[in-house]
Amino acid sequence: MQPISENVYTFTGLPAGRVYCLVDSDGLTLIDASVPPAGKRILKQIMAKGYQPKDVKRILITHAHPDHVGALSYLRDVTGAAIWASAAEKPVIQGEMPIPRRKAGIRPPNTTLKPVPVDRELSDGETLPEILGGLQVIATPGHAPGHISFRHPEKRILFTGDVIFNIPRRMRLPYAFLTVDMDENRRSVTKIAALEPKIMCFGHGRPITENATEQLRIFSQKYGLS
Repeated sequence: MQPISENVYTFTGLPAGRVYCLVDSDGLTLIDASVPPAGKRILKQIMAKGYQPKDVKRILITHAHPDHVGALSYLRDVTGAAIWASAAEKPVIQGEMPIPRRKAGIRPPNTTLKPVPVDRELSDGETLPEILGGLQVIATPGHAPGHISFRHPEKRILFTGDVIFNIPRRMRLPYAFLTVDMDENRRSVTKIAALEPKIMCFGHGRPITENATEQLRIFSQKYGLS
């Protein structure tokens, strides 16, 4: 695991999608779960840090796309971790409905995920005191209807999920064919830009650990979002 900030890490060498690990006295919290082959790599890196699979207490899901929940079933089975997600993404994660797609244009095939039970529904503005003393839930719909991001106000860290990509080495909007409502996603970009994060952790691409607010401002102006 690669450190980002105190008690905040990202996993390395995963096939697709970023996964983050937050360390508390009661154990570990993961944000997202990448694709199926990533599960064993995630656990290997956790154990290399001296933890055991059972130390993973919960897995927070930004949204129910295959590159963010692919290893979720495996990780839940091995760790026993609770799964937390938004109410809108819950039925998708639980296999009760297919992944929502945009209404027109090129789009992925109709897909229903392997069911994984969600233990807790997360709401916009909710504070999670169990995680780093107070991680906040930020509703950021658009890429997916129930997409959520996470913010730590004191550390000024923002976990954006797929609201913004940082690939190959610059910020960009998510791919249109994978995004349910791009106009809504743009409004979510404006929402998180107002939070003025110091550190940004993306679902795709390297985290930005310096001057994130300024880079986000430039990005927002480029796309007319500020």
